[in-house]
Amino acid sequence: MINTQNKVYLFVHIIWSVHNREPLLTKPIRTILFSHIQKRGSEKGINVLAVNGVEDHVHALIQLHPAQNLLQVVKSIRTDAMEWVNETKLINAPFEWEEHYAALSVNPSTIKQVVDYIGRQEEYHKTKTLESELEVFDKIQL
Repeated sequence: MINTQNKVYLFVHIIWSVHNREPLLTKPIRTILFSHIQKRGSEKGINVLAVNGVEDHVHALIQLHPAQNLLQVVKSIRTDAMEWVNETKLINAPFEWEEHYAALSVNPSTIKQVVDYIGRQEEYHKTKTLESELEVFDKIQL
């Protein structure tokens, strides 16, 4: 007999950057901000499995529920984080994100590798730029 319950596994790796790629996200700010992103995501029904980044950009792995819209989820996460940074005055100037972002689908069998990759962002970006990182994804041929 076939199990008739729906099983939906939609995982997305999202990358977005600080406006003008300014290196504003110092380590102490990132620690607080990433914790806030996970907490607020949970409160809004957004399953943020991992979040990390460096001074000028952020990586997050989210699990979408079938009724969630990727654009709305990304907008919600980014807007909430930006407003929170500005309200708490973690940065001494108005803070905003770049308008664009990258979203990459993730195979459920590679979740652990993606979580590990996101967790190693500081180490990874000692030798590679965000541009070189994104070029790898651009080269993927279907």
